[in-house]
Amino acid sequence: MNFGVDHPKAAVIAIDLHRGHLDMDVATMPTSPQIARQVIVANKRLFDWARSKNIPIIHLLTQYRDEAEIICNPFWRTRAEDPKATRKNVLRHNIAGMPGVTIMPELYDRTRDLVVDTKKRYDCFIGTDLEFTLRAHGINTLLVTGVNTNSCVLATVTAANVRDFAVIVVKDCVETMDGTELHDAGLLCIKTAFGLVIDTGEIQQLGIFASAGKDAA
Repeated sequence: MNFGVDHPKAAVIAIDLHRGHLDMDVATMPTSPQIARQVIVANKRLFDWARSKNIPIIHLLTQYRDEAEIICNPFWRTRAEDPKATRKNVLRHNIAGMPGVTIMPELYDRTRDLVVDTKKRYDCFIGTDLEFTLRAHGINTLLVTGVNTNSCVLATVTAANVRDFAVIVVKDCVETMDGTELHDAGLLCIKTAFGLVIDTGEIQQLGIFASAGKDAA
């Protein structure tokens, strides 16, 4: 399979795999419990393999100082005002100090993984040092996972594509709180114009992601 790069050097970009989406006890913008379990299991499988290959895992974690950083987005304000919207709790989501602002423990290795916790918009590059981190470690290929397929994953894949990274969305490791149709629509947009969409098993079978060595992270 052609990834568009001669010598792929990959990192996993894990988007918002936090308690605010995936822990039903504290989540302010939850997926369904079934989707949460599915996402956690699938990502753990991928992460265990990536760590065995010394492929770095970079967690992108949404975190706001206060409500003002959220409400200045005009469309998000309309979601907060619509009691039927899946994102109606947007103004109470992942404000610093809330329990949701925590990566799911079973997915985080604090001794190896990198964390970018300044994400405030769907595009993980905006207002963060993600691109600096990738360039510093010579990463040219992104294995993208996380929540939500049709917002943060889609926006970040688009941003990565226009920055000339090779993008692979790991199909079994992404999901959404917005329903199957929007999950499928997000994947269709991505594989049509922005990046490849393949599952963990296919990635492992390719055998092209050799150990990146100690300089990868």
